[in-house]
Amino acid sequence: HRAPLVGLARARQRATMAMTTTMTMSAFASRVSLAGASASRATTASNERRAMRCGPMRATSRARVSSSFAATTRARGDGGVDGVIRAFACARVRGQAMTRGAFAREDGETDAAEERRRRVARAPPRFSSTSSRATGAVDELKEVLNQSISAMTTVTPPFYSEGVIEDSETLSDYEVDALVTDDAVFNAEMSWLAFNWRVLAMAADESVPIFERLRFVAISARNLDEFFAKRVGAIKRQDAAGVENLVKRRGRSVWTPALTLQNVATEVERQVDVQAALLENHIVPALREHDIRLEHYSELSEDVQKELAKYFEEQIEPVLDPRAIDPCHPFPFLGSLSLSIAVEIEDAFKQEKFAIVSVPAPLDRWIRVHKDSSGDDVQRFIPLEQVIEANMEKLFKGCNIVATHVFRVTRNADIERNEDEAEDLLEMMADEVRERRFASFVRLEVQDTMPSYIRDKLVDSLDGITQTDVITVPHRAPLGFGSIDSLPVDFGMDVSLIYPHWAPRTHPRLEQVRGDERSIFAAIRDGDILVHHPYVSFATSTQAFIEEASRDPNVLSIKSTLYRTSNNSPIVNALIKAAENGKQVAVLVELKARFDEARNVGFAQRLETAGCNVAYGVKGVKTHSKASLVVRREGSKLVKYVHIGTGNYNPSTAGIYTDFGLFSCDEEMGNDVVNLFKFLMGHHYQERFSKLIVAPLRMQAEFVEMIEREAQNALEGKPASIIMKMNGLDDPTITAALYRASQAGVKIHLIVRGICRVRPGIPNVSENIRIVSIIGRFLEHHRVFRFENGGSPEFYMGSADLMRRNLLRRVEVIARIYEPKIQTELQEMLDACLADQVLAWEMGADGRYYRTPASRKVADNHQAHSPGKAKLMKVSATEGLHEALMESTLLSMKRRDKRVNVATLATKKIKRVDRAPKQVLERAPRVGATPQVEVPEVSDVSSTISASMSSTETTRPNFSDVINASMNESIIMSRDELL
Repeated sequence: HRAPLVGLARARQRATMAMTTTMTMSAFASRVSLAGASASRATTASNERRAMRCGPMRATSRARVSSSFAATTRARGDGGVDGVIRAFACARVRGQAMTRGAFAREDGETDAAEERRRRVARAPPRFSSTSSRATGAVDELKEVLNQSISAMTTVTPPFYSEGVIEDSETLSDYEVDALVTDDAVFNAEMSWLAFNWRVLAMAADESVPIFERLRFVAISARNLDEFFAKRVGAIKRQDAAGVENLVKRRGRSVWTPALTLQNVATEVERQVDVQAALLENHIVPALREHDIRLEHYSELSEDVQKELAKYFEEQIEPVLDPRAIDPCHPFPFLGSLSLSIAVEIEDAFKQEKFAIVSVPAPLDRWIRVHKDSSGDDVQRFIPLEQVIEANMEKLFKGCNIVATHVFRVTRNADIERNEDEAEDLLEMMADEVRERRFASFVRLEVQDTMPSYIRDKLVDSLDGITQTDVITVPHRAPLGFGSIDSLPVDFGMDVSLIYPHWAPRTHPRLEQVRGDERSIFAAIRDGDILVHHPYVSFATSTQAFIEEASRDPNVLSIKSTLYRTSNNSPIVNALIKAAENGKQVAVLVELKARFDEARNVGFAQRLETAGCNVAYGVKGVKTHSKASLVVRREGSKLVKYVHIGTGNYNPSTAGIYTDFGLFSCDEEMGNDVVNLFKFLMGHHYQERFSKLIVAPLRMQAEFVEMIEREAQNALEGKPASIIMKMNGLDDPTITAALYRASQAGVKIHLIVRGICRVRPGIPNVSENIRIVSIIGRFLEHHRVFRFENGGSPEFYMGSADLMRRNLLRRVEVIARIYEPKIQTELQEMLDACLADQVLAWEMGADGRYYRTPASRKVADNHQAHSPGKAKLMKVSATEGLHEALMESTLLSMKRRDKRVNVATLATKKIKRVDRAPKQVLERAPRVGATPQVEVPEVSDVSSTISASMSSTETTRPNFSDVINASMNESIIMSRDELL
């Protein structure tokens, strides 16, 4: 049902069609003879027609051949990849027709033949040994898949995306306005799928621990689940609105919704193919070497099968709800992302019946198989649906189970809402959560062994599903890859299966608060603090900030925004405790956070019950900002303490997402945050702030102004460069400004994890643009921006990506950073990202991402010519960004311990021994003491730091000051180590 991409594959397709027709006919003839029935010619002809109907070639629009795929995979500078994958064989040559035909039912069949077929249906599909042509075709496809997996370590996607122009010379003829609007240059859905390819490439990386590779397969599958529920759901709504409405808004250069869905379906099935091949050929065999096995029911011993049958009767069967499908029994309700089993039944009167059995979501998907009589230490697991299939006859007694087919559905999560007509947003969102359970379907996943007539029956029964929405998954892999990392594996002492454990550390400035009578507010008064999660602990920084404020009797008010947080959130508990302690607590809970609506509704109700003032967001936009304000009485004045973050107030994600959090008691920034909450909670309107940039008010305009300022500086011969780090970039206005800045000579470095509208390397357009994407152990989530500003760099950090939705349809907050040491820390992190040669992917002019010798030379060049902390960049280049930052965090903790020891020794008195010779007193002071002559030098160091901090408070530092500050700091630290 999917066309091959080059002539060789076309020939293979024609051969496959002929081969599968022959094999299905012979399969039917074989079963008829086994049944012992003398079938008439009419019956044989009927069976042959059924076999043909079960063939693998679906006549859909996806079967067309795209000439853009005929180009070879060009991995820059890597001859080992060049030409390896000239195309991806889209036709499923896995013997689909053979397996489908083998599972089909025949009329007049005996019980013995029917029982044999049931065993075949449960067993792993096997291809006929009598057809060498079939075996050769399957082996050929397997080789293509393995080659694509090998290529993924150096280039993703391993082939060109459908409908996307890859030739940079062709794009050089485009005007800038056309580059930023044409879907053939950038399509958001295809760019997102390209990001998911980079996630899947982590599963193909043999340097990653094997269970972590399994997790990356699961992550890529869960990403696809969300992609269909949100993005594909939105495209279907566009399709329902009509093409002309879309053209009015975006022009004729965009793809129609139907074409987008077609290209998405083709790309997704390729990813699913590679996911299945990774599991079958690479990850599952490697897990076996560690005594972890994913078993098939038919491969289990008879004793184990009996034990599972008992488990089915006691733990599974009472929960099941088998539903017959007939005029008296309508098609059952199927929840989004739920597994179900379609059952073909033959009753006592030899009549065909059809039923659906839903796999209960509350039950564990993976069942641990207990040890058999062999007594080995192997951990065995089997999927729940196989246990149900194997015991299906217990659900339909008196009937013959002809065949069972597992399938999975996804519902649309993009529900249209009208906030203008809502009287109560909380009630409206609660209704929407209920409505989403019954939304139309956007995806049907089936295994490639499912006969076409069963698939067609499901398509007809599921509202919103068309043939294009059917995603066929190879039969060798379970449906719903997203749950495969939930295997209850006991890792024991085998630490090689997973990443080495990392425990976040407490920030050195906050470490001084622990065990001391000083409060966290005193530490913030000493100067702004930047915490970097997950390297710095969320519990001892952001969480401690809110918790201490809730207990502090001098705190009068706490205000905070909540977008996403964890179950039983300690932040919510602290806010409730603050309200109970009589403090003024105001919380904006964003009810429209996708997939967290129900949880946030519950939090809002709990906070209201505790006496907090709760707002549900701003009408028409989402509040995505991460900001908190604590007002504290100190003497005769009120001091405003603020926290501005790039990530959510969520302790769970803070352990795996990389985010920054800024603590400050700066007066101007505090006033800005006060005005921000007046806007969020009331009817205050303010476009410009002193030290914040706020969307949707002026953020897009201010970013364009800063980009244009860099372009003007470049034209005037002044220093001009831009470094931006974010999750996604798709705003056409920002993209056009970056293209024009590149044309003016501005050096632009973009570190974009996900989708990116900008295309580098287009002659005369984007030759000065470099784009890097980092995928690794932690999810890169912080947003940081640096503008050279003619030699006086400006640094910003906050919650906003440069996405159109963030700039125009969300409340976002970005803070400018003035503290030189924090500027240096941000600069070092950005340089480490750009020097990474392990986790970083370099986007090429064709829109694909590369990790090749040529791309590594670009990172080498940045390390050689760009300022920054050389050691951090060096470790990032050889071991990756995440390892470099973990090592840097540990090193800073050791340096902090040395400083504490020096300060402690400096305060101790030296006890002299009167009877000792004078020479001994001078040369050998008591162990643990510090010579008195050295004490003033320690004081000098402290005064030097204080003087440096005070001297920079009144003047804005330039870039050379930032670098010199870093060098001076290293000199001071080495002096401390000498002491």
